[in-house]
Amino acid sequence: MNDESSSTNTSETSLLKKITRIFSPNPTSSDEVADMLRSAENESIIDAGALQIMEGALKVSDLQAREIMIPRSQMKFIEADLSLEEILNIVIQSQHSRFPVVGESSDDIQGILLAKELLPLVLSGKESFNLKSMLRPATIIPESKRINILLQEFREQRYHMAIVIDEYAGVSGLLTIEDVLEEIVGEIEDETDEHEPEQIRKIDVNRYTVDAITDIADFNEYFDVGLSDDEFDTIAGLIIHALGRLPEVSETVEIGNFHFTVTAGDSRKITLLEVSKKTP
Repeated sequence: MNDESSSTNTSETSLLKKITRIFSPNPTSSDEVADMLRSAENESIIDAGALQIMEGALKVSDLQAREIMIPRSQMKFIEADLSLEEILNIVIQSQHSRFPVVGESSDDIQGILLAKELLPLVLSGKESFNLKSMLRPATIIPESKRINILLQEFREQRYHMAIVIDEYAGVSGLLTIEDVLEEIVGEIEDETDEHEPEQIRKIDVNRYTVDAITDIADFNEYFDVGLSDDEFDTIAGLIIHALGRLPEVSETVEIGNFHFTVTAGDSRKITLLEVSKKTP
């Protein structure tokens, strides 16, 4: 075969590949992959459980740590200067298996304590207690860390918790391998999990009790409204912003089409609200 013939065949092959690619059903984006998976489920090629896991895996590839982390306000810290009895009380009450240990502030992460490390003290006695010697190194990640990369590091480096920091190196939350897996396979519950009470509860026709930490997005979904969550995540944040200060118990504020009355709280936070819709 001469060079001219070889060149012609190569051009024809390249053109054929381009035409095939144009008319090929192969997906070119994650949305198209998701559509194909749903079609496969509709055709009974895969079941609903497999579809959920596959869609979860696709979703995780687009998420960052800040989007699924446990926020700092909900973290359980252990202070480095606490006694063994005080630490055991925290472990028993929270029923967690891992705890960030902090020094002078909650941004001063000194390591991670595994609750199981305290078990040998049952035999050896509290005289041998040395918190510093029990700590594991803390893994620190930025808020922008991609979740699929983090999951790979969890598996390869065999750690189960990561501390999330913001751009100023302050602690903004934490992530565990269970949090990541739940994004893929759904909620993972064990015998120690308790079902959380509903955050919005109806009292009568036009009155509701609402936990102050309720996400604005959840509030909007429940009442089918559109309160802004651009600057704040929770109803408490929205109310404090509207007043410009922390409200007192029994104080009322109007936001959108709602009356919010503070029914419980203290000098540092509000915890419970009574909500009613404005009448036309």
